[in-house]
Amino acid sequence: MSDEMQEILNDFLTESNEMLEVLDQRFVTLEADPGNTDLLNEIFRAMHSMKGSAGFLGFNHLVDVAHRGENILNKLRQAEMAVSPSIISVILETVDVIKAIMADIKDSGTDSHVPTSAISAKLDDILNGNHAEPAPAAPVATTAAPHAQAAASTAPDDVPAPPPQTIGEILVNDGLASKEQVFDALTAQQHQAEPKTPLGEILLQAKAITERALDQALHKQEKQTKPAEEDATIRVETKRLDGVMNLVGELVLGRNRLIKIGTQLEQQHESDPQVRVLSETLAQLNLVTTDLQLAVMKTRMLPIKKVFAKLPRMVRDLSQKLNKQVHLAMDGEETELDKSVADEIGDPLVHLVRNAIDHGIETPAERQAKGKPAEGQLTISASQEGNSIVIRINDDGRGIQVEKIKAKALSKGLVSEAELATMEHREMLNLIFLPGFSTAEQVTDVSGRGVGMDVVRTNIRKINGSVELESEPGKGSQIIIKLPLTIAIIQALMVEVEKSIFAIPLSTVIEAVRISRTDIKTINGREVLHLRDRVLPLIRLAQEFDIPTDAERERFYVVVAALGDRRIGVVVDELRSQEEVVIKSIWDYLETVKGVSGATITGEGKVVLILDTSELVQNAQAWHNPGIAA
Repeated sequence: MSDEMQEILNDFLTESNEMLEVLDQRFVTLEADPGNTDLLNEIFRAMHSMKGSAGFLGFNHLVDVAHRGENILNKLRQAEMAVSPSIISVILETVDVIKAIMADIKDSGTDSHVPTSAISAKLDDILNGNHAEPAPAAPVATTAAPHAQAAASTAPDDVPAPPPQTIGEILVNDGLASKEQVFDALTAQQHQAEPKTPLGEILLQAKAITERALDQALHKQEKQTKPAEEDATIRVETKRLDGVMNLVGELVLGRNRLIKIGTQLEQQHESDPQVRVLSETLAQLNLVTTDLQLAVMKTRMLPIKKVFAKLPRMVRDLSQKLNKQVHLAMDGEETELDKSVADEIGDPLVHLVRNAIDHGIETPAERQAKGKPAEGQLTISASQEGNSIVIRINDDGRGIQVEKIKAKALSKGLVSEAELATMEHREMLNLIFLPGFSTAEQVTDVSGRGVGMDVVRTNIRKINGSVELESEPGKGSQIIIKLPLTIAIIQALMVEVEKSIFAIPLSTVIEAVRISRTDIKTINGREVLHLRDRVLPLIRLAQEFDIPTDAERERFYVVVAALGDRRIGVVVDELRSQEEVVIKSIWDYLETVKGVSGATITGEGKVVLILDTSELVQNAQAWHNPGIAA
């Protein structure tokens, strides 16, 4: 294949996959709003565009499936066929087959490996009127605010836009006025002396239509005559952005090193005019580097609705499979986060939503027996809070029974009676994130294999995020996920322990206090600090990383770090400075080291380990229980 054809093929795959990403969500929205002709037209144009491009490239199997789907969509938008859940289900199957064909084209360059006869037969049955409408097992899941979920129109380039209609044509075609009324108004307009009265005013004077009808016609005409906006975007490969981000990271490290050297020179040669010029130049370099870093970070940001897009289809299918009624509402879809973070959060989000529907939301009969509406409510919201993205998943289901969690954790040996006695309510709830923990009574293809929630926490920790669970029996549960805006460059507090330097992510630091050795108490063999009516478990980094100590210090610092509502105190010798650090992965070299999320290079040119606060918190919680720390 020539380079030109390969480029055309790559563009086709990219554009088609972008269309497919939003089609699932649009079909679910259409199912909830069958009369939405604008949405039907958008879906039809997307399918038509995909079919045309596939035909040009010679992918006949894809053309065949897309053509059948397009014919059904055309009948739906022409009102020759009614939108129904069973038809939507078949069309969604068609979308799944098209996705498989796209994957085949990407891997092998051909579309002949995916069987299409079964879906073609189903589509032909619908087209020929042989499709029987089964009795619905459960109402489909719907999504809130359909207008907010309909994505931008993907009108194909090969279908020319119709010429704009006149106000008279709009009034007649949309049923706002009769042909006779418009004809009479036009005749009256022609017989008037100059300047002519506008057609709308004549119709209003004749009371043929209402002001609202005329406003609708004028608004529609304005939309038709508005020139199409020029495409002001370009498509850039992610690996190129990763390369630019890596270079900016190196630039930040160089900037930090230069500023450190410049500060030392200024202290030693304060009166030297060249040193003053150097300081001014470094200040300008610092400003430009910061602006460049922010600009590059923004190019990598994308709205979280890209991650949310797969959820409506999944909720619809799963609720039907489990004979449950679920209403999905999504909020904050325009919240932006780094692409690398978005790529990692997709699978954990799917796990959590599946668990909420399977374990949380009851069947309609159970809900009505408890005095609840038959339809369960599942809400997913995203927002930016400081330097973090917070995702909340709420359901109004049965909630989580703490006693059941305690019994399961004890039976599996994950926790001891002594540990349970010291745990707060929320800490007991979060035991479900331990490896192998599951409260499901039986294993199904939906859940219950005990491999879900610990995978969720592990994946979220990989991107320096945290996950917490809140629940009230009978009323529902809430899962709170906190994610960093970016995982490449962060603010960190530099601390010193026995001449070794460590970096603690500043987003997890609450405060730092100076204490003496007598302030430390011991409870059940664990060192703790009583700080403002709160008992903090302490972790000594010297012990955590086996750093030799010369002698016991009389005074030191405790850095209070938080993960959700849980807090620990990290004992260090000195507080050095606050720095902007670039995270470098070290998993190829130190994969077995716990409590470390990466490394960075300081302004002095030294390599410094960045602490994984979430893992340190977990270690502090499980000081006497190897089962929890496993």
